[in-house]
Amino acid sequence: MQAWVIGNWKQNPATSHDVNVLVDDLLTAIHAETQTDTSLSNNRCTLMVAPSCIHLAAVSARLKDSPVLCAAQDIGGHSASTGAYTGDCSAQQVVDAGATWTILGHSERRQYYKESHDSLVKKLTHAFSQNLGVVLCIGETQTEYDNKQTLEVIDTQLSVIKDLLAEQPAFISLLSEHLIIAYEPVWAIGTGKVPTVTEVSNTHQHIKQTVAGFAETLDAMTVLYGGSVNADNADSFAADPMIDGALVGGASLKADSFLAIANAFNRANA
Repeated sequence: MQAWVIGNWKQNPATSHDVNVLVDDLLTAIHAETQTDTSLSNNRCTLMVAPSCIHLAAVSARLKDSPVLCAAQDIGGHSASTGAYTGDCSAQQVVDAGATWTILGHSERRQYYKESHDSLVKKLTHAFSQNLGVVLCIGETQTEYDNKQTLEVIDTQLSVIKDLLAEQPAFISLLSEHLIIAYEPVWAIGTGKVPTVTEVSNTHQHIKQTVAGFAETLDAMTVLYGGSVNADNADSFAADPMIDGALVGGASLKADSFLAIANAFNRANA
């Protein structure tokens, strides 16, 4: 299975200048690696970055002829196109800005913006109606982990897919190619705390089995791990066959560390 390494830049960098520096560094490093006999040049890992909405069009334009895809960090839930929804960017608008994917359901959106199950079903509907791929984030809090509720929480969060298919059965043909699951334990995001590879592997296996239960065509779902992934621990995650890549936060803000993670998954898929 093709690996994926996705950089979620969140609310970074602060300025267009710093965004351009990051993109320059990334493109320069990719060019240097593809000129040598490195694992990245073997193209076994799809790269993608998700800049903030204000920088999406500019980053997308810079990456247009590169191997790096561009994603939005979110889309509006009220309309797939236009409307009187101040502050929202619709699925159609982010596609027009150059995004081919969007991140949905990130724990920070759930926590700070109180995103609900129903709002995620709407956002999934809007994304797929515009042929926009979705990286759906799921994961438990520290308290839920401590109380051994991880799988219960994940099942609840994954049920948005089941409910989407109940409302929009025609989308079943899109999901195998347009949906990626990112397991991100909330307690591991940006904290330096990292679950064991065995824990992540077992959770990924449960996610794959659960999603496969929604439809036969979803029996090979791509599941990424996110949560304090860095160049030092990427090899251990990449070596496990249940882990299909990584959703990377802070380490994606430096080209060298981001590509080091990508190379770990390239080597593992050799």
